Amino acid sequence: MRYDGYVERQTRIALGIGVGLVVACGLGATYLVRRGFSARDQPSRLEAFVARRVRSLGVPSSARNALNPIPLTPDVLADARGHFADHCATCHANDGSGNTPIGRNLYPRPPDMRLLETQKMTDGELYYTIHNGIRLTGMPAFGRSDSDVDSWKLVHFIRHLPKLTDEELQEMQALNPKTPDELEEERQEREFLAGGDEAKTGGKDSADTKAPTRPIHHH
Repeated sequence: MRYDGYVERQTRIALGIGVGLVVACGLGATYLVRRGFSARDQPSRLEAFVARRVRSLGVPSSARNALNPIPLTPDVLADARGHFADHCATCHANDGSGNTPIGRNLYPRPPDMRLLETQKMTDGELYYTIHNGIRLTGMPAFGRSDSDVDSWKLVHFIRHLPKLTDEELQEMQALNPKTPDELEEERQEREFLAGGDEAKTGGKDSADTKAPTRPIHHH
């Protein structure tokens, strides 16, 4: 009788848990249908927790424990700073905050890499993320070979983000990719400083006298 009562009690508990899960899933689905799917929404704490756990579990232990083979030197940090400004800052911002027009409208949003959640990751985890990207996010895979020196350099720069100086930020701004509007503004500034079209062409308005613009970066 005791055994039968124990089995019955465990069965009721299991059924209760099952019913609870079904109800929770139904309520969650109803909420999502009413709310809709928008990249403007901030991921919930539960969603962020699950995403971080899945990302962590997706990194092989051999990769997680890998050590950075590139020694940290001023030249390495300068190379990584320039690479980050040209390739990564569009989404992550020069300071790693993710506060950019694109970054603010991605889902999930890029993390503030200056904070503990990123800084506590191992060098191997950071490298693996840069090299292989993250599925179902805006983070692409940048690695092009088995041994990606640029990605290892970027690991050093990510570690340096909390200590980034105003001088370094100013240097990075000059290296950021330019939009067509920004390129046109630069061209007009060069013309103005050179005396304008009229001074160069004797008053003739000719498209041939326009200064060439820099090509737009594509990644």
